[in-house]
Amino acid sequence: MFADRAKIYIRSGKGGDGHVSFRREKYVPDGGPDGGDGGRGGDVIFEVDEGLNTLIDFRHTRKYAAGDGEEGGKRNCRGKDGADIVIKLPKGTVIREETSGRVITDMSGDNLRYTILTGGKGGCGNQHYATSTMQAPKYAQPGQPAKELSLTLELKVIADVGLIGFPNVGKSTFLSRTTNARPKIANYHFTTLRPNLGVVDLGDGSSFVLADIPGLIEGASEGVGLGHEFLRHIERTKLFIHVVDAAGTEGRDPIADIYAINEELEAYQTGLSGRTQVIAANKTDVLEPKALDDVLSRMRKEFEPKGISIFPISAVTGAGVKELLSYAYQYLKENKDEPVIFEQEYFPEFENSYANEPYTVSFDEKEQAYIVEGPRIEKMLGYTNLESEKGFLFFQEFLKKNGILKKLEEMGIQDGDTVRMYGFAFDYYQ
Repeated sequence: MFADRAKIYIRSGKGGDGHVSFRREKYVPDGGPDGGDGGRGGDVIFEVDEGLNTLIDFRHTRKYAAGDGEEGGKRNCRGKDGADIVIKLPKGTVIREETSGRVITDMSGDNLRYTILTGGKGGCGNQHYATSTMQAPKYAQPGQPAKELSLTLELKVIADVGLIGFPNVGKSTFLSRTTNARPKIANYHFTTLRPNLGVVDLGDGSSFVLADIPGLIEGASEGVGLGHEFLRHIERTKLFIHVVDAAGTEGRDPIADIYAINEELEAYQTGLSGRTQVIAANKTDVLEPKALDDVLSRMRKEFEPKGISIFPISAVTGAGVKELLSYAYQYLKENKDEPVIFEQEYFPEFENSYANEPYTVSFDEKEQAYIVEGPRIEKMLGYTNLESEKGFLFFQEFLKKNGILKKLEEMGIQDGDTVRMYGFAFDYYQ
């Protein structure tokens, strides 16, 4: 079974409590406090495992907890730290906070190991609270509580080129001919129930990763069939090879099929249908020369003015496949865009630790600027990439959600006024 989505619960370790004890030794009648500190709670860590390509393990185990720190002991003995828990994931897994759906991290690119929750600090033993007036303190600090989160995991396949098209148009056959992948092939719809990845080796060290995205159907963007389960895998691909049945062996029109699939892509994610694609007119081996010329002529007239190239191929005989792969490789070589990495939108440590801390809003007469300060403001500025449009919009939403914009408006801020926050300066516009 292939699984590309799962829900899990994680919990970091609680910090161990500090200990209350006093020296009790012979000939030491008034021994001082010697309670040890509690141990640190364990962290929850996600780590990419290159050998994994599914989230199936999370269907069986849904709760993951790090170890708690041990309580401090007598004679200044520090409690043992709780054990970290390392959770293995396939590369390309996007981790979201379950309730809000906001992205916490994307285990892609260089992000191979990520500490999502840190354990609670251990409490101080009573030895730390002795003073000149309180030489026998009977108080020790409790350990910090554990942190917990409910998460949604989504595996989004990482591939340079994605094969798209209706079921049974020959994508699996094409993949098996061009790569080392060996997908299951049969003549019925939805043979492919999981994305298959393969490496196309063109020789001389030239290669790229090709993914067979399972057959789509009309209504996939609305979740019909297995729509959403598969559409998420095409979000990272740089180039689509749109495979169609040029021979119309099932009575379908290839031009209508192309438009139908592109409508599903656009309905799922705006702009997705506009990503660069080439059309692989498959099953040309079953057409007579005149019929083949007719269908290719119609397709070229329809799509070449839109900048979409047509490649007649036969996945069975291999005709035209080499030319198509060379075109795809050349495109990737000339368009070395950064891979699609999903930006962080939810910050567990911030949400848990700073959500209720105060902030101040004041007006500096000398600078003629509004000053916003507070621990959570400073922390959020450190977390957020304000250079990206998405990061800036997220920060604006944070200001609105926490009542900061409302406070500024109550103080009479006007369009064009300056707002300063820890070295950052913004112009306010309603």
